[in-house]
Amino acid sequence: MVDFSDIRFDCVLYTGYKPCRYGNECKGCWHYEPREPYAAEPATPVRVLAPPRDVRDDSPYKILIIKTGAMGDVLRTTTLLAPLVRMYPEASITWVTDKSAVPLLIHNPKICRLFVLDETTEKLLVTETFDLLLNFEKDPAPLALAGRVPARVHRGFAPTIWNTPTVFNASSVYALLLGISDELKFHINEKTYPQIIAEMAEIPYQRDPYELYLPEVAATRRARLAEQLPNAAHPWIGLNTGCGSVFRTKLWPVERWVELINELKQQVPQATLLLLGGPAERDMNKAILSASEGLVDTGCDNSLDEFFGIIDACDIVVSSDSLAMHIAIALRKYVVALFGSTSPVEIDLYDRGEKVITDFDCSPCYLKQCDKVPTCMQAMTGREVANAVLRVIRTWEKGS
Repeated sequence: MVDFSDIRFDCVLYTGYKPCRYGNECKGCWHYEPREPYAAEPATPVRVLAPPRDVRDDSPYKILIIKTGAMGDVLRTTTLLAPLVRMYPEASITWVTDKSAVPLLIHNPKICRLFVLDETTEKLLVTETFDLLLNFEKDPAPLALAGRVPARVHRGFAPTIWNTPTVFNASSVYALLLGISDELKFHINEKTYPQIIAEMAEIPYQRDPYELYLPEVAATRRARLAEQLPNAAHPWIGLNTGCGSVFRTKLWPVERWVELINELKQQVPQATLLLLGGPAERDMNKAILSASEGLVDTGCDNSLDEFFGIIDACDIVVSSDSLAMHIAIALRKYVVALFGSTSPVEIDLYDRGEKVITDFDCSPCYLKQCDKVPTCMQAMTGREVANAVLRVIRTWEKGS
């Protein structure tokens, strides 16, 4: 496993996202290609330090959070909001995110200002001073912003002189190593994402939950679904077939979903099964509907706000590692989460559900394509998932 002191930050092959194409052991690597000479240590973070706060300054403590994507990661970064408010009750929290993630944050009362990352936002923020800057992004644009905004304390990922990731504080080293050491990420790490970012922020970790505040549109969509199914028995089980666009290896195939549906129809015939998905799942869901009976099709053209309402109507959600899974966790739903190519360790279900994990030697792998037959997700059977759902239903019954 690579050590921070071994990382060749000045190597042209270093990205900070994942091991380079030659592996993850920087020390003694024959493929080391140094960049141009640099006076300081290559791992030195670029930052703009603001002067200490004047003792006469009684303005609110200003915190800047930079977290733009992926959307599920944005949502689980909200686990920091409650502890930040506990530490700084009068704090003014500013959050910079991606346009797509705005619906996840815009109604949160703990966030005083919400900005989309663009040139206008950057021009504004570099003229301000923050007491605490927290950056959880390694992408070039947010990483560069973290190095340009004046702050008294910087924590999280930092830009090098080449705008590649290093760290502002020693407590963020572990998170950086997770990205470039497969051994650490896949086999050694036992920390959840909320725990990891709490350590990066140097905030006491108390397993705070996600925060998602729903708009009126979500409540309206949930009410419309209830009107559509006035006599439908509970539990309402949402079957989310989507897995996002980046790692399609997380996709559970149509035939397995059909197996699960048939198993649930036999084992819990009173349950109401709702089919969930987005535009990318239109053909997949059509195939599932044609091969199954008794499903409630919630459609694939819902806005994100409407999708919140659909998930909020469910008692239990079955999903691969996806935004829908994170939304269900945030809305305190019982969850059956399916894992193959991605790591289950970093996900906290908060004692409301089960993880179904494929037992393959090569998983997790985070590959975007796989040539194995069957793949880890194809090998996960409908009966295996159904058994997990049945166990979760028993837990749900005790708590409902």
